[in-house]
Amino acid sequence: MASPQNFLIVLAGPTAVGKTSTAIALAKRLQTEIVSCDSRQFYREMTIGTAVPSAEELKAVPHHFIQHKSITARYDVATYVADALQLLDSLFHQSHFVVLTGGSGLFLDAVCHGLDELPETTEEIRRQVQEIFLTEGLSGLQSRVATCDPNYYAQADIQNPRRLQRALEVYLATGQSFSSFRQGNRVHRNFQCIKIALHRDRKELIQRIDERVNQMMQQGLLNEASRLYGQRHCNALNTVGYKELFEYMDGKLSLGEAIEKIKINTRQYAKRQMTWFRKDKSYCWFDPHDIEGMMSYIRQMANERK
Repeated sequence: MASPQNFLIVLAGPTAVGKTSTAIALAKRLQTEIVSCDSRQFYREMTIGTAVPSAEELKAVPHHFIQHKSITARYDVATYVADALQLLDSLFHQSHFVVLTGGSGLFLDAVCHGLDELPETTEEIRRQVQEIFLTEGLSGLQSRVATCDPNYYAQADIQNPRRLQRALEVYLATGQSFSSFRQGNRVHRNFQCIKIALHRDRKELIQRIDERVNQMMQQGLLNEASRLYGQRHCNALNTVGYKELFEYMDGKLSLGEAIEKIKINTRQYAKRQMTWFRKDKSYCWFDPHDIEGMMSYIRQMANERK
């Protein structure tokens, strides 16, 4: 079993900030492996639109939980955490350090501190919420969650209907906000977390997001989305980069409008990611290029906690 002398290096940050290259640099220095905590990169059918690490990057350092599931599989945060903890126990027998990286704050927090116990909801409530989604679409869920739980709405991935549905289900079942149930006691882990978050100047990040979207289109994102169009109702595909192109294929947007909408939605997602991570005061913030600064911080924190 892993011991408290083992350290999980949690590398977080908004989309397009540079987590992949930074994680590889840290893993090489620490002579360890990378555990992906990006819920969009779990699915093997989604490559271009999720910015999966390149073959060269995957070869540089062993990665785990990259494209290991199909979009048709049900894979929620609880299942991921169970899988990740089992893997970490094995990896900590090989090294005292492991790098966990991703932009999914919910998944990162769950690995580090456990899942909050959420109340059960009835089948009737679940059908009611599903009916809202089917008749009013994503905007219907967004407006309701924004009203009943503005704190969660400000931090959540509001382009993900399943996250919004769950928040609304809890509110309808209890009369209390979803976020009020996310303040529970932290569970004990057999490792210690050293949390690092990456940041860039806002204008620079926006430029990187726009450039990434343009690059994805050049790499064939439209063709990838076209191949997945028949499966567009899978929850995994209700995400930025795909749903906008599905709207184009449905004749609701021009291609130019769809591309611009991807950029806008990605910027909004990055803003919510920053809100989530800034709320956690245990993160130490670094420029992605400051590998030496991060390594010094890791060594300092590890020595203090031994």
